Amino acid sequence: MKDLMGQAIWDYFKNENPEDLQTETSISELDELPVEYLFRDFSDMNEIEQKALALSFGKVLDIGAGAGSHSLYIQNEKMLDVTALDISKKSNEVCTLRGIKNAVCEDMMTFSAHTYDTILLLMNGTGIFQSLDKIDLYLTKLHSLLNENGQILIDSTDILYMFDTDDDGAVIIPATGYYGELDYIVHYKGESENPIKWLYLDFNTLQNAAICNGFDIELVLQDEDSYLAKLTKAKI
Repeated sequence: MKDLMGQAIWDYFKNENPEDLQTETSISELDELPVEYLFRDFSDMNEIEQKALALSFGKVLDIGAGAGSHSLYIQNEKMLDVTALDISKKSNEVCTLRGIKNAVCEDMMTFSAHTYDTILLLMNGTGIFQSLDKIDLYLTKLHSLLNENGQILIDSTDILYMFDTDDDGAVIIPATGYYGELDYIVHYKGESENPIKWLYLDFNTLQNAAICNGFDIELVLQDEDSYLAKLTKAKI
């Protein structure tokens, strides 16, 4: 399995002729993603990311850590115990080389080392759920990783705005499936990965799924069509 995102992160960190990543989805055209964006400082992060990092407390699990920018801030500026978790071996190695003390290369669905006070899923954290029919599996796993008084901070975007409208202003969306279920493709240095399933969720859909899986949920921050949500274990 190719790991083009991880390779780009590695090339940039090692200064080995890095190039911009290119991404596309089943409803959007090719778009440039500068690799340096994945190495940004706190001051260059968006409001949702900054809010999530500010709210983080206790033992932290950063799922989909990538180049480790969120974990580095939590470790070095907030002085918290953080685990940077990513399925990419190259990304994981860069996290370690950047000074993250606890970087783990593993799928979150098989990871079970500890439980955590804060679990972060940022940069469209709902993407890893893949599709609506897998949300319960992932939320059940997240529930098992969370301490009783802990929190999950997760962001996403309602992508309804990306679809056309008819003459009456009604949004034209696919007749089958949920409109936030996309195929996501990464290109780098002339190579392409196979499409992966990637899920964008509107807040109401996430809210319903969270409640059905034993969570209370709060809308922490709304930024146009994107939002940050906080999930906590529902009190019996």
